[in-house]
Amino acid sequence: MSDNNVLLTRLEGESPAWQISVDMAKRAVWLLPLALFVGGFWSIHGILSSLYAVAIVVVNFLLAAWLLKAGGRISFAAMAGAALFGYLLRLGLIFLAVMLVKDASWVELVPLGIMLIVTHLGLLFWEMRFVSGSYAFPGLKPAPYSVSSSPASSTEQAA
Repeated sequence: MSDNNVLLTRLEGESPAWQISVDMAKRAVWLLPLALFVGGFWSIHGILSSLYAVAIVVVNFLLAAWLLKAGGRISFAAMAGAALFGYLLRLGLIFLAVMLVKDASWVELVPLGIMLIVTHLGLLFWEMRFVSGSYAFPGLKPAPYSVSSSPASSTEQAA
């Protein structure tokens, strides 16, 4: 038996999933006006329901990233298990979060449902612009270089 089993290899360093998830949580702040607008059609109860939905989505993404990060620290196999069973766990938690408040006086189910779907999909599609697709920069794309540090500007300065 070899000790080089790739499934038992663990990840070291920063978690790209956590980095992306925190970035999405920051971007969720920009969806708050949308939550206020959508919920506004159902008065204050709709607004509260929409804001609750945004909070559920942010917690969902952060929990997903934390599970991947924790699983990766153990092994690739644990990370795969965290991805698969974590999805089922998080789906159950979203269901539970809605079912616990569905009969509350401040909940309007239509704006809650709309914002759950729109926020999940909206943040995922929005974040695609910022995610790096290379092994050189896993996670988020690096910040663009400033004009003063670009090779073209240093060549122009020397001429």
